[in-house]
Amino acid sequence: MDQVLKVANEWGVWLAAAPVVIIALVQALLYYRQSMKVGQEIGLTKPELHKAFKTGVVTSIGPVIAVFIVMVGLMSVIGGPMAWMRLSVIGAAPTELTAARLGADAAGVEFGGDGYNLEVMAVSWWNMIINGVGWLLFVGLFAHKLEDVREKVANGDSRWLGVLSGAAMLGVFGYLNADYVLSLGGPLVAVVVGALSMVALLKISESFRPIKEYSLGIAMLLGMFFATLLG
Repeated sequence: MDQVLKVANEWGVWLAAAPVVIIALVQALLYYRQSMKVGQEIGLTKPELHKAFKTGVVTSIGPVIAVFIVMVGLMSVIGGPMAWMRLSVIGAAPTELTAARLGADAAGVEFGGDGYNLEVMAVSWWNMIINGVGWLLFVGLFAHKLEDVREKVANGDSRWLGVLSGAAMLGVFGYLNADYVLSLGGPLVAVVVGALSMVALLKISESFRPIKEYSLGIAMLLGMFFATLLG
Protein backbone atom coordinates (compact mmCIF):
# COMPACT_ATOMS: atom_id res chain seq x y z
CA MET A 1 0.00 0.00 0.00
CA ASP A 2 2.91 2.37 0.63
CA GLN A 3 3.93 2.17 -3.03
CA VAL A 4 0.31 2.58 -4.14
CA LEU A 5 -0.22 5.71 -2.05
CA LYS A 6 3.14 7.13 -3.14
CA VAL A 7 2.02 7.00 -6.78
CA ALA A 8 -1.56 8.05 -5.97
CA ASN A 9 -0.35 11.19 -4.19
CA GLU A 10 2.30 12.29 -6.69
CA TRP A 11 2.24 15.93 -7.78
CA GLY A 12 1.28 14.96 -11.33
CA VAL A 13 -1.95 13.39 -10.06
CA TRP A 14 -2.70 16.52 -8.03
CA LEU A 15 -2.20 18.64 -11.15
CA ALA A 16 -4.51 16.36 -13.15
CA ALA A 17 -7.24 16.57 -10.49
CA ALA A 18 -6.94 20.32 -9.82
CA PRO A 19 -8.64 21.64 -13.02
CA VAL A 20 -11.81 19.67 -12.31
CA VAL A 21 -11.98 21.00 -8.75
CA ILE A 22 -11.28 24.55 -9.93
CA ILE A 23 -14.12 24.31 -12.46
CA ALA A 24 -16.50 23.17 -9.71
CA LEU A 25 -15.36 26.10 -7.52
CA VAL A 26 -15.82 28.61 -10.35
CA GLN A 27 -19.30 27.23 -11.04
CA ALA A 28 -20.23 27.66 -7.37
CA LEU A 29 -19.04 31.27 -7.42
CA LEU A 30 -20.95 31.97 -10.64
CA TYR A 31 -24.13 30.46 -9.17
CA TYR A 32 -23.69 32.60 -6.07
CA ARG A 33 -23.27 35.77 -8.10
CA GLN A 34 -26.22 34.96 -10.35
CA SER A 35 -28.49 34.08 -7.41
CA MET A 36 -27.69 37.40 -5.72
CA LYS A 37 -28.42 39.28 -8.94
CA VAL A 38 -31.72 37.50 -9.61
CA GLY A 39 -32.74 37.79 -5.95
CA GLN A 40 -32.48 41.56 -6.10
CA GLU A 41 -34.37 41.62 -9.41
CA ILE A 42 -37.36 39.83 -7.84
CA GLY A 43 -37.44 42.20 -4.88
CA LEU A 44 -35.38 40.50 -2.18
CA THR A 45 -33.20 42.76 -0.06
CA LYS A 46 -29.50 42.20 0.52
CA PRO A 47 -30.03 41.26 4.21
CA GLU A 48 -32.60 38.66 3.13
CA LEU A 49 -30.23 37.24 0.52
CA HIS A 50 -27.36 37.11 3.00
CA LYS A 51 -29.59 35.38 5.55
CA ALA A 52 -30.64 32.81 2.94
CA PHE A 53 -26.98 32.20 2.03
CA LYS A 54 -26.04 31.82 5.71
CA THR A 55 -28.89 29.35 6.21
CA GLY A 56 -27.70 27.29 3.23
CA VAL A 57 -24.12 27.23 4.52
CA VAL A 58 -25.19 26.15 8.02
CA THR A 59 -27.59 23.52 6.67
CA SER A 60 -24.81 22.00 4.56
CA ILE A 61 -22.58 21.33 7.59
CA GLY A 62 -24.22 18.00 8.46
CA PRO A 63 -23.96 16.46 4.97
CA VAL A 64 -20.44 17.82 4.54
CA ILE A 65 -19.25 16.07 7.70
CA ALA A 66 -20.46 12.74 6.34
CA VAL A 67 -18.73 13.38 3.00
CA PHE A 68 -15.53 14.45 4.77
CA ILE A 69 -15.42 11.24 6.83
CA VAL A 70 -15.75 9.09 3.70
CA MET A 71 -13.17 11.22 1.88
CA VAL A 72 -10.61 10.58 4.61
CA GLY A 73 -11.24 6.85 4.25
CA LEU A 74 -10.88 7.03 0.47
CA MET A 75 -7.68 9.07 0.75
CA SER A 76 -6.07 6.31 2.80
CA VAL A 77 -6.60 3.82 -0.06
CA ILE A 78 -6.84 5.61 -3.43
CA GLY A 79 -4.91 8.78 -2.56
CA GLY A 80 -5.84 12.37 -1.87
CA PRO A 81 -6.10 13.77 -5.43
CA MET A 82 -8.68 11.27 -6.72
CA ALA A 83 -10.79 11.42 -3.54
CA TRP A 84 -10.64 15.22 -3.62
CA MET A 85 -11.63 15.39 -7.29
CA ARG A 86 -14.46 12.84 -7.21
CA LEU A 87 -16.15 14.21 -4.11
CA SER A 88 -15.75 17.80 -5.32
CA VAL A 89 -17.63 16.99 -8.54
CA ILE A 90 -20.10 14.28 -7.52
CA GLY A 91 -20.33 14.70 -3.75
CA ALA A 92 -22.09 11.35 -3.28
CA ALA A 93 -19.68 9.80 -0.79
CA PRO A 94 -21.38 6.36 -0.48
CA THR A 95 -21.59 6.06 -4.27
CA GLU A 96 -17.91 6.84 -4.76
CA LEU A 97 -16.85 4.47 -2.00
CA THR A 98 -19.01 1.69 -3.47
CA ALA A 99 -17.59 2.28 -6.95
CA ALA A 100 -14.02 2.06 -5.65
CA ARG A 101 -14.82 -1.15 -3.76
CA LEU A 102 -16.52 -2.71 -6.77
CA GLY A 103 -13.41 -1.96 -8.81
CA ALA A 104 -11.31 -3.87 -6.30
CA ASP A 105 -13.87 -6.70 -6.19
CA ALA A 106 -13.75 -6.96 -9.99
CA ALA A 107 -9.99 -7.49 -9.70
CA GLY A 108 -10.55 -10.15 -7.01
CA VAL A 109 -8.94 -8.11 -4.24
CA GLU A 110 -10.28 -6.65 -1.02
CA PHE A 111 -10.46 -2.86 -1.16
CA GLY A 112 -7.34 -1.57 0.61
CA GLY A 113 -6.36 -5.11 1.64
CA ASP A 114 -3.58 -7.48 0.65
CA GLY A 115 -2.95 -7.49 -3.07
CA TYR A 116 -4.31 -3.98 -3.59
CA ASN A 117 -1.58 -2.85 -5.95
CA LEU A 118 -1.25 -0.16 -8.62
CA GLU A 119 -3.18 -2.16 -11.21
CA VAL A 120 -6.09 -2.72 -8.85
CA MET A 121 -6.08 0.95 -7.81
CA ALA A 122 -6.29 1.87 -11.50
CA VAL A 123 -9.39 -0.36 -11.80
CA SER A 124 -10.93 1.43 -8.78
CA TRP A 125 -10.19 4.81 -10.38
CA TRP A 126 -11.71 3.84 -13.72
CA ASN A 127 -14.76 2.34 -12.07
CA MET A 128 -15.36 5.56 -10.12
CA ILE A 129 -15.06 7.64 -13.28
CA ILE A 130 -17.21 5.38 -15.48
CA ASN A 131 -19.81 5.23 -12.71
CA GLY A 132 -20.32 8.99 -13.04
CA VAL A 133 -20.48 9.15 -16.84
CA GLY A 134 -24.12 8.06 -17.13
CA TRP A 135 -25.78 10.82 -15.15
CA LEU A 136 -23.37 13.49 -16.39
CA LEU A 137 -24.31 12.66 -19.99
CA PHE A 138 -27.99 12.59 -19.07
CA VAL A 139 -27.79 15.99 -17.40
CA GLY A 140 -25.90 17.49 -20.32
CA LEU A 141 -28.27 16.10 -22.96
CA PHE A 142 -31.66 16.18 -21.26
CA ALA A 143 -31.65 18.45 -18.18
CA HIS A 144 -32.94 21.44 -20.17
CA LYS A 145 -36.00 19.39 -21.17
CA LEU A 146 -36.97 18.24 -17.68
CA GLU A 147 -38.66 21.54 -16.76
CA ASP A 148 -40.90 21.23 -19.84
CA VAL A 149 -41.82 17.68 -18.83
CA ARG A 150 -42.58 18.78 -15.30
CA GLU A 151 -44.81 21.61 -16.53
CA LYS A 152 -46.75 19.27 -18.81
CA VAL A 153 -47.28 16.74 -16.02
CA ALA A 154 -48.48 19.47 -13.65
CA ASN A 155 -50.63 21.04 -16.40
CA GLY A 156 -49.65 24.56 -15.34
CA ASP A 157 -51.02 24.19 -11.79
CA SER A 158 -48.36 25.67 -9.48
CA ARG A 159 -49.83 24.02 -6.36
CA TRP A 160 -49.91 20.59 -7.98
CA LEU A 161 -46.37 21.24 -9.26
CA GLY A 162 -45.22 21.82 -5.67
CA VAL A 163 -46.90 18.62 -4.49
CA LEU A 164 -45.41 16.68 -7.40
CA SER A 165 -41.88 17.97 -6.77
CA GLY A 166 -42.13 17.29 -3.03
CA ALA A 167 -43.48 13.78 -3.61
CA ALA A 168 -40.68 13.02 -6.07
CA MET A 169 -38.03 14.10 -3.56
CA LEU A 170 -39.66 12.09 -0.75
CA GLY A 171 -39.79 9.05 -3.02
CA VAL A 172 -36.13 9.32 -4.00
CA PHE A 173 -34.85 9.84 -0.46
CA GLY A 174 -37.25 7.19 0.87
CA TYR A 175 -35.87 4.68 -1.61
CA LEU A 176 -32.28 5.54 -0.74
CA ASN A 177 -33.00 5.11 2.98
CA ALA A 178 -35.23 2.03 2.73
CA ASP A 179 -32.42 -0.45 3.34
CA TYR A 180 -31.29 1.48 6.43
CA VAL A 181 -34.79 1.70 7.87
CA LEU A 182 -35.32 -2.04 7.40
CA SER A 183 -31.94 -3.02 8.80
CA LEU A 184 -30.90 -3.35 12.41
CA GLY A 185 -28.04 -1.67 14.22
CA GLY A 186 -26.33 1.63 13.54
CA PRO A 187 -28.06 2.64 10.28
CA LEU A 188 -31.53 2.21 11.78
CA VAL A 189 -30.51 4.12 14.92
CA ALA A 190 -29.18 6.98 12.76
CA VAL A 191 -32.42 7.21 10.75
CA VAL A 192 -34.71 7.08 13.79
CA VAL A 193 -32.68 9.47 15.97
CA GLY A 194 -32.15 11.86 13.05
CA ALA A 195 -35.88 11.94 12.22
CA LEU A 196 -36.98 12.41 15.83
CA SER A 197 -34.32 15.07 16.38
CA MET A 198 -35.50 16.95 13.30
CA VAL A 199 -39.11 16.95 14.49
CA ALA A 200 -38.08 18.07 17.99
CA LEU A 201 -35.79 20.82 16.69
CA LEU A 202 -38.45 22.19 14.35
CA LYS A 203 -40.85 22.30 17.28
CA ILE A 204 -38.27 24.11 19.41
CA SER A 205 -37.60 26.56 16.57
CA GLU A 206 -41.21 27.78 16.78
CA SER A 207 -40.31 29.55 20.02
CA PHE A 208 -36.56 29.90 19.41
CA ARG A 209 -36.15 30.94 15.78
CA PRO A 210 -32.30 31.07 15.57
CA ILE A 211 -32.04 27.28 15.92
CA LYS A 212 -34.14 26.61 12.81
CA GLU A 213 -31.35 27.10 10.29
CA TYR A 214 -29.08 24.78 12.30
CA SER A 215 -31.71 22.04 12.77
CA LEU A 216 -30.69 19.80 9.85
CA GLY A 217 -27.00 19.80 10.76
CA ILE A 218 -27.73 19.16 14.45
CA ALA A 219 -30.15 16.33 13.62
CA MET A 220 -27.58 14.63 11.39
CA LEU A 221 -24.85 14.95 14.01
CA LEU A 222 -27.15 13.47 16.66
CA GLY A 223 -28.04 10.62 14.33
CA MET A 224 -24.37 9.83 13.65
CA PHE A 225 -23.47 10.11 17.35
CA PHE A 226 -26.13 7.72 18.56
CA ALA A 227 -25.51 5.34 15.64
CA THR A 228 -21.87 5.11 16.74
CA LEU A 229 -22.85 4.80 20.42
CA LEU A 230 -25.64 2.24 20.08
CA GLY A 231 -25.09 0.63 16.67
